[in-house]
Amino acid sequence: DKESYEKYWDDISPFIKFGCLKDEKFCDRMNDYILFKDINDKYMTLPELLKEKEEKEAEAKDENTDDNADNTDEQKDTRETIYYVTDKNQQGQYIRMFKESDMNAVILDHNIDTSFITQLEQRNQNYKFMRIDADVTDALKEEVSEEEMKSALNTLTETFRAALGKENLDVKVEKLKDASISSMITLSEEGRRMQDMMKMYNMGMDASMFGGSGQVLVLNANNKLVQYVLEHTDGENTPKICEQLYDLAQLSHGSLTPERMTKFIARSNEIMGMMLN
Repeated sequence: DKESYEKYWDDISPFIKFGCLKDEKFCDRMNDYILFKDINDKYMTLPELLKEKEEKEAEAKDENTDDNADNTDEQKDTRETIYYVTDKNQQGQYIRMFKESDMNAVILDHNIDTSFITQLEQRNQNYKFMRIDADVTDALKEEVSEEEMKSALNTLTETFRAALGKENLDVKVEKLKDASISSMITLSEEGRRMQDMMKMYNMGMDASMFGGSGQVLVLNANNKLVQYVLEHTDGENTPKICEQLYDLAQLSHGSLTPERMTKFIARSNEIMGMMLN
């Protein structure tokens, strides 16, 4: 009875996943019975997840008659991507974007999940897991050529690096369909898993030192604040706006250091005061 099974799944799942990690034969037997809870609170098996994803992708291709046939790069990763969430509150902005675009992701919020999905990937080359904030998927943005965005990217990268004092800041400019989103932080799946591993094993190093290897500030070219910065690179308030956009992106991705949080609060009060004048 799947309905009864679902009721107990959250309680028993860590033990079943641990068993899968310890015993490959057990994992083979349980493969089609392991449940994943999605962002709509629905429980699905891995085959059901993959089937749903294939059906939605097929529908999208049918609707998009301008689909580029030239998009077949031999180096392109052909594995199906299963997106996941580790914290529904912290990654709420990304979840909302996924729901609005009729995309799905599963909830993987237990400590054992990182090791578990790594094992699944090693045992099956047809799919991979990627956290919901690891990249901006094509479904969330408008199709534009790199050449079209090149000038904006160069200008914004230079402006934000100068305002933040971060010479190595990695910046990407996209045209997101949701114009209300100004900025986001993405962290490559490889970089994030490295951080998680270091935290899990309490390695005597600061995990944040690896953030620069994969963390990217994504700016939305459709957002009015980003457009203002682009058009007023030497403006009096531009550095303040750059700092605010960066801190907002960091907050939606995770958290700020105590020092940056103090500056963020002071700056927010200053901006609100400017609105009253």
